[in-house]
Amino acid sequence: MERLRGLLQTALHTYPAPQQQLSPRPSQSIYRRVEGPHQGRLAEEEEDGEEGAELAARFCPMELKGPEPLGSRPGLQNLIPWAAAGRKAAPYLVLTALLIFTGAFLLGYVAFRGSCQACGDSVLVVGEDVNSELGLDSHQGTLYWSDLQAMFLRLLGEERLEETIRQISLRERMAGSAGMAALAQDILALMSRQKLDHVWTDTHYVGLQFPDPAHPNALHWVDEDGTVGEQLPLEDPNAYCPYSATGNVTGKLVYAHYGRPEDLQDLRALGVEPAGCLLLVRVGGTSFAQKDPHNPGLSSQQAVFGHVHLGTGDPYTPGFPSFNQTQFPPVASSGLPSIPAQPISSDIASHLLRTLKGPVAPQEWQGHLSTSLYRLGPGPGLHLAVNNQRTSTPISNIFGCIEGFAEPDHYVVIGAQRDAWGPGAAKSSVGTAILLELVQTFSSMVSNGFRPRRSLLFISWDGGDFGSVGSTEWLEVPSPHFPHPQGYLSLLHLKAVVYVSLDNAVLGDDKFHAKTSPLLINLIENILKQVDSPNHSGQTLYEQVVSTNPRWEAEVIRPLPMDSSAYSFTAFAGVPAVEFSFLEDDQEYPFLHTKEDTYENLHRLLRGRLPAVAQAVAQLTGQLLIRLSHDHLLPLDFGRYGDVVLRHIGNLNEYSGDLKARGLTLQWVYSARGDYIRAAEKLRKEIYSSEESDERLMRMYNVRIMRVEFYFLSQYVSPADSPFRHIFLGHGDHTLDGLLDHLRLLRPNDGSRASKASSSGLVPGLSFQESRFRRQLALLTWTLQGAANALSGDVWNIDNNF
Repeated sequence: MERLRGLLQTALHTYPAPQQQLSPRPSQSIYRRVEGPHQGRLAEEEEDGEEGAELAARFCPMELKGPEPLGSRPGLQNLIPWAAAGRKAAPYLVLTALLIFTGAFLLGYVAFRGSCQACGDSVLVVGEDVNSELGLDSHQGTLYWSDLQAMFLRLLGEERLEETIRQISLRERMAGSAGMAALAQDILALMSRQKLDHVWTDTHYVGLQFPDPAHPNALHWVDEDGTVGEQLPLEDPNAYCPYSATGNVTGKLVYAHYGRPEDLQDLRALGVEPAGCLLLVRVGGTSFAQKDPHNPGLSSQQAVFGHVHLGTGDPYTPGFPSFNQTQFPPVASSGLPSIPAQPISSDIASHLLRTLKGPVAPQEWQGHLSTSLYRLGPGPGLHLAVNNQRTSTPISNIFGCIEGFAEPDHYVVIGAQRDAWGPGAAKSSVGTAILLELVQTFSSMVSNGFRPRRSLLFISWDGGDFGSVGSTEWLEVPSPHFPHPQGYLSLLHLKAVVYVSLDNAVLGDDKFHAKTSPLLINLIENILKQVDSPNHSGQTLYEQVVSTNPRWEAEVIRPLPMDSSAYSFTAFAGVPAVEFSFLEDDQEYPFLHTKEDTYENLHRLLRGRLPAVAQAVAQLTGQLLIRLSHDHLLPLDFGRYGDVVLRHIGNLNEYSGDLKARGLTLQWVYSARGDYIRAAEKLRKEIYSSEESDERLMRMYNVRIMRVEFYFLSQYVSPADSPFRHIFLGHGDHTLDGLLDHLRLLRPNDGSRASKASSSGLVPGLSFQESRFRRQLALLTWTLQGAANALSGDVWNIDNNF
């Protein structure tokens, strides 16, 4: 060190004071690019004189002039010894500066972390960097993912969750009721008291069906001479199927299992014609609930509630929003049934089954409602009268928003159904309670300095039990005006990042399912590794899952169901969505969609673990929201859809030989899938080679990633005719399932049964049509190709060699 100090003093005494000081200029890099075979490494000085001169300029700022003749500068003889000494001193200078900088950095970091812990939450500011727009002072610092996670878990309240679930389940919550309006006002008031930037509500006037108290629905026996006879008792006069056709029908009774197209085909194959008969069908296997009503614990006198509209939203204004006094074309949804439907209890069903004659039902159709084997029928005659009334009913959605500081026009949306037919503890009380708890927790985080990069939008939906009416109506409204977006279908893919549904969140505690878009699978896996299992101490949710099945995706991931509000966001609006659910391992929740879905029954079924399971859902959802609203780059796996297409292609390939014999091929689909894979890989490489600190570039990438789900909505079919345009989740000829169903007609005698097609609505007796196949292939191919082109970015990056 003494030697180094002596060298510095020698250098300072060697040169006189400068005549003119250099004007300030930006500092330059110490790296210099070297052309040739060693391009990219640090440049080495080639001449001793050049190196010495540069060091001299660094130690004493001087006026720079052009080159002078050798020996013309005074004091040049002293420069040569200093150059040699400078070369020896340079390594020591660099090492000393590095040690000083490292020590100062470590000391500052330790002091900053200590001050954070000493001062509490008042210094916490969200973000991986300090953003000048936040107006931070010198005492505020950066809050990283681990800090955010710890803050969220500390502020989340398990005690409030259980009490909120119990209180909500005690209130009347039928859509359109006075009790529902009162609850809506209470939730609006609660949100208004929180640290939210915007709170508002919107109202829609929708067409809902309700029983007619003066003319209740009825079921009667029919005598041999056709006379309407004794009435069968329907234990609950308020049990009905919303959107059923109304009127009176008479016919013989036939057992049709789940009533699916393949079930009706099997009936015909067994010599029983279902046309003109009253069909007795089991609940489950379709969108009308998801279980057999004769589950352990459910009273045999309870009927199951569920709408029979094959779709979402108000079926009397499909594709249009429902406002008061607004005129729309009088066109009903094509998903409305043309026949009456009425739910009955298992007691009545058991009585009816015992009257059936005819062939014995297949083994897989058998159940436990009768001491003898089920038969197909036909049985005695029945007369069904359905007198439901359509009523224009106001429903209200409630919104609360925390505005983002960097991308406020991009929303991470989370919602929960608020209404219920009956107590609805599992159906909607749990989800509403978790939503309100998340609102309060994130509000507390805002009070402690939290501010997300993207906006968080919390929504309480009305009309969910009638087919996600509230959420679909909001999506159908055409004009967005943030901070009060009144729905914006045409622009939603530009605004909404992800939708998270809290419906049916807790139906058990043994198994965990995530019904989701493929874009979210990798993020879900990451979050599962950070959330503790509610019933396996010392294990995370991920460890609990893989202990049962190492292939965690097969155990957890499920497609989005139509009876979820998440389905509308993805299949209708093109926004990736997810719905989390805890389930029982050996049975489905027996009380769903019944008046026995009470807090007490749910608490008893979970053996007192309801608070812990609800807390796990809240933790999982909250951490997902933080990642989606906080990360610079959206954590969505846009390449995952390439694997999804590959799985579908594997099913299509089964019929490639049949197509080749007809001179047809699936090559277009293969090529489009290849273009999508290449576009996704190219985008991934662009992102990998970019600087995360470049806000403009990150926003550009995020916009491209946000639109991926929207790319899979077919642009070649009308939203009014086919509202679910998603080629993987939708229904119709434009979907991959629709194409596969049509290809099955190439083998009408195959054991897989051509009538298995449910998504395309194939009717028994249809045959393969080449013109229809070509149209389906074109619709699919250009949707996939459009997705690949859009993912490529600018038009000059698109590969048109298709």
